[in-house]
Amino acid sequence: MNRLLAVWLLGGLLGCASNNETAERMSVFAADGADGSGTIARLVTVDPGHFHAALVQKSMYPQVDSTVHVYAPEGADVDLHLERIQRYNEGAEATRWEEVVYRGPDFFERMIEEKPGNVVVLSGNNGRKTEYIAEAIGQGMHVLADKPMVIDPAQYDLLKAAMAEAEERDLLLYDIMTERFEITTMLQRAFSQRPEIFGTLLPGTVAEPAISKESVHHFSKTVSGAPLIRPAWFFDVRQQGEGMVDVATHLVDLILWETFPGEPIDTTEVEVLSARRWSTALSREQFAKVTGLQDFPEELGPDVRDRELEVYSNGEIDFTVKGIHGKASVIWNFEAPPGAADTHYSIMRGSAADLVIRQDAPQQYVPTLYVESKDPLPEAEMEAVVAELQKDFPGIGYRAVDEGFEITVPESLRKGHEAHFGQVMEQFLRYLEAGDIPAWERENMLTKYYVTTRGYRMSR
Repeated sequence: MNRLLAVWLLGGLLGCASNNETAERMSVFAADGADGSGTIARLVTVDPGHFHAALVQKSMYPQVDSTVHVYAPEGADVDLHLERIQRYNEGAEATRWEEVVYRGPDFFERMIEEKPGNVVVLSGNNGRKTEYIAEAIGQGMHVLADKPMVIDPAQYDLLKAAMAEAEERDLLLYDIMTERFEITTMLQRAFSQRPEIFGTLLPGTVAEPAISKESVHHFSKTVSGAPLIRPAWFFDVRQQGEGMVDVATHLVDLILWETFPGEPIDTTEVEVLSARRWSTALSREQFAKVTGLQDFPEELGPDVRDRELEVYSNGEIDFTVKGIHGKASVIWNFEAPPGAADTHYSIMRGSAADLVIRQDAPQQYVPTLYVESKDPLPEAEMEAVVAELQKDFPGIGYRAVDEGFEITVPESLRKGHEAHFGQVMEQFLRYLEAGDIPAWERENMLTKYYVTTRGYRMSR
């Protein structure tokens, strides 16, 4: 709080020195080290209202300049972002970021005018994110955007046009798909490619999808060792997006990524069958705990019923990919039970076995992959496949359980959600060095958002 007060006071003094203008540029943190030589990326962070914006900077990267320019409106969002970066600079991460900050209502226009970097990082209020993406691409800048890139079906065509322009101008437009780096998801994908274990992927039905993913999130949680304070707009689905177009982005992405690895999937090859939405009710006390505000702000008034805030953060989509049935379900609760956290459930149904990820009390809330064979699977067969997969996943093993086999994973492979942001950044930098994103990545990004926005329309 003392650091935040110092930043606030400095901003106020600078404002007074310039005829009380609210927009002032200042270097908040001093960095030592990087002089920019050998770097290929200079980050520009725009309106960092979500903690994911800071997690991109939890590590240093040799290809990234240590000076990051931040453009944001005045308010708590940017203050909390800077506080997180400061914690990384002072903590075990030993980062050396220098944040050069511009605050003001014209933050985006000022960023476009100055263009101090070549990679725009977007993670915050999603209401105008698609517009920001399109404008940044139009100005010749690469974009690394947190999901979702689009929350309103009416703006899907704008995203499509931005992607086409990015490809034409050799620019990278990429979203942050952290869940591809979760170890049990990677292993589920790997085992599904082993016919001696899995057989072939069944087509499935609406009642029993070939691949199903359910994600349970919580409004109240701890991030980087501190209680997470969320902005009030996070609970406004007109700005954050409903669960259907927000977290479901990850699940639809994984379904495409696992069922047809490395294959481009056109929108004509998917069909959205049905979708539904429902709300999570928050009391004033719960809202105060996660925002620090003692009452619901006026703009959330239309969503308050019977003294509770109704947040349409939950949804599910049933769809097919090349005839394969998939299902994505998103659930938001206020707080996890003691000892628990956000959880993930997934099943891939094969002709020889089902691959199931569970993360409940029996698993001590740690994601665990099970191979549930439909006929007895000789242990020698499992041993041989695991030995081969150890080349890519060193240290994995297996043990027999009632349902078949549990795949054991060493702690060294369990990176954790926060570390996945660094892995995504490293992937983005590899693409930046190569000068292109693979065709399947570009195609499937569009198809993913086609599914979520189509589901949104159906649910209403």
